[in-house]
Amino acid sequence: MSNDDGDHRPVRMRLPRRRFLHLAAGAAALQTVARVARAETYPARTVRVVVGFPPGSGPDIVARLLGQKLAEGLGQSFIIENRPGAGSNIATETVVRAPADGYTLLFAAASNAINATLYPNLTFDFTKDIAPIAIVVSTPFVLASNLAVPAKTVLEFVAYAKANPGKINMASPGNGTTPHLCGELLKIMTGIDIVHVPYRTNYMADLIGGQVQIAFSTATQLTEYVHAGKVRALGVTSATRLEALPDVPAIAELLPGYEGIGWFGVGAPRDTPIDIIVRLNTAVNTAVASADVKARLIALGVVPMSMTSTEFGKFIAAETERWGKVIRAANIKAE
Repeated sequence: MSNDDGDHRPVRMRLPRRRFLHLAAGAAALQTVARVARAETYPARTVRVVVGFPPGSGPDIVARLLGQKLAEGLGQSFIIENRPGAGSNIATETVVRAPADGYTLLFAAASNAINATLYPNLTFDFTKDIAPIAIVVSTPFVLASNLAVPAKTVLEFVAYAKANPGKINMASPGNGTTPHLCGELLKIMTGIDIVHVPYRTNYMADLIGGQVQIAFSTATQLTEYVHAGKVRALGVTSATRLEALPDVPAIAELLPGYEGIGWFGVGAPRDTPIDIIVRLNTAVNTAVASADVKARLIALGVVPMSMTSTEFGKFIAAETERWGKVIRAANIKAE
């Protein structure tokens, strides 16, 4: 298109600079208005939260508690869908393939960070294909021993293990699980030689009975046995002590730098609009901080946490690197 004066430049190139800037600013404002409107109207229908563990498991219980509170705060149902299997990989792949519209979320766990190294042939990259929304809780573990083990502290146990190489059995809920890796991290940092015994069922009877000598378990599972004098708590894997067991030192107090925790959080498919992620982050943090939910979480033996989505993303990257080093050093393979 040209003009009668012989100037063949397109008309759009001859817009006055002030007019052009005005139009550009208007377009940007419209985009901002659209984002705000989308955030304010989200969610407009039921949201699906996919959990990679069976009903009644720890992640399932926390997810349902959170989902109920999110429904109260956002005015739409948050339905929990259990898709257990392959260490939560099935659930993660389901969410990776879902539309990036905020209506299919993943209840992520520490296993997701572990699986990035444990499973070399995954069809997705968790740190790239799942957008971090918010962390919910951390799940510290307790190093407990059978009463026949003479050690009363972590350092005494390390000395005992060094004096009895290959004679101490460590129970765990499975190969490559966070409790297993907590034990491997202890082995790497101290040079002790203990034997890993993975269980598919509850191992507490064997720990109490002496078939296995130690285990890393959640405070929820162990506290009653510790108070009943059936097992001995040597240390906790978090950086600081737990409210449930205030007299049990953090392993890091005796082995500086030691830390190994589980965690649960919320993620979404990559490319989910940032305004929806921010709205969900605010809603999750508000729910976790509410008095009733916080009290329930603490009673479950987990530690309520709060992060921005950016902070959560950095946390996941750090956890992936931390456990990747342990898996490679211990040459752990998926079952």
